[in-house]
Amino acid sequence: MKKAPAFLLFLITALLSSCETTHHRTVAAPVRRPVPAASNTATRTLPANQTEIEYQTLSKTYKSETAAVLTAILNGSEDQEKTSVTVENKSRCNMVLTISGNNYFKKVPIGAGKIGAVMVPKNQNYNLSGMVCSSVYQRTKFVSGPHRTTVSD
Repeated sequence: MKKAPAFLLFLITALLSSCETTHHRTVAAPVRRPVPAASNTATRTLPANQTEIEYQTLSKTYKSETAAVLTAILNGSEDQEKTSVTVENKSRCNMVLTISGNNYFKKVPIGAGKIGAVMVPKNQNYNLSGMVCSSVYQRTKFVSGPHRTTVSD
């Protein structure tokens, strides 16, 4: 019977020694966030291709102001608050013309060989910009009456 208490004492000692307090130094592991993989299509899309995609998308929803522009041109717009800006695209590429001014912003899709026109408030400076094929078109114009310009590549 003396062997049982010795065995029991050994078991208790082993159990208590395994429950010893251990101090573990914990360091927060750095948070690893996956780096987004670069898309081959995004890095290789040329500005002319981006312009064509934007042109196709915008053409589906764009509401032309041709009637208002023609009315203003034919009837005169001296006494009106707005006047027309007409842009002829003589290039072989579709373009999206951005017209921006004081409290005014509009994108106009203009097909190759076509004319685009909008009505804008008079007596303001406007930035006209866009991509024509692989060239950048950018002009600043003070518009006080009907304005017409031509774009080519």
